[in-house]
Amino acid sequence: MKPTDIGLAYDQITERWSDELFNRNNGIAQHERAIAFSEKRGKALDIGCGCTGRFIQLLQEKGFQPSGIDVSTKMIQLARQRHPDVRFIHADICEYALPEKYDFITAWDSLWHVPLAQQSHVLRKVVASLNNAGLFIFSFGGTKEPDAHTNQIMGPEVYYASLGINGIIKLMMDLGCIIRHVEYDQYPEMHTYMIVEKP
Repeated sequence: MKPTDIGLAYDQITERWSDELFNRNNGIAQHERAIAFSEKRGKALDIGCGCTGRFIQLLQEKGFQPSGIDVSTKMIQLARQRHPDVRFIHADICEYALPEKYDFITAWDSLWHVPLAQQSHVLRKVVASLNNAGLFIFSFGGTKEPDAHTNQIMGPEVYYASLGINGIIKLMMDLGCIIRHVEYDQYPEMHTYMIVEKP
């Protein structure tokens, strides 16, 4: 599946995140851990920002000037309604040239939709878009080996991929990042997140 297909799939299920039953605390503690490492509180970017605005709000509260990007048209529409003062970009992160440098970037439950063949490229682009001492928090599938599959758990078919735990760690080390934290935060599920700092 292409990222544009993922956007169309999420257009069909945006109500899952706008529903009152959605846990708006999902990922907040992990982001607070990442923010605690930050030395600068300038521009921030939420990749795959969705529609809840919970990370946008947290970043604002912590002194950042956030913006968001998402491949889903409906997610972006709802995000703009929730935070009309914030810049939201409707684009595919695989193709979009990040125009600025950031002190903080988050990609929570989003980059695993990037095609496996493009994940290294996208992660390299994201790290290159950090200022020195910038922080990057992202979640991924902590599989032993690189993996890609689709499922229909949420309704429409959705694609997931991961470079695997060792592949992600090796890439971040090759990029010269300082790995601040790695955790299987929903173990025994493979949901994993990492916090890295660009020296």
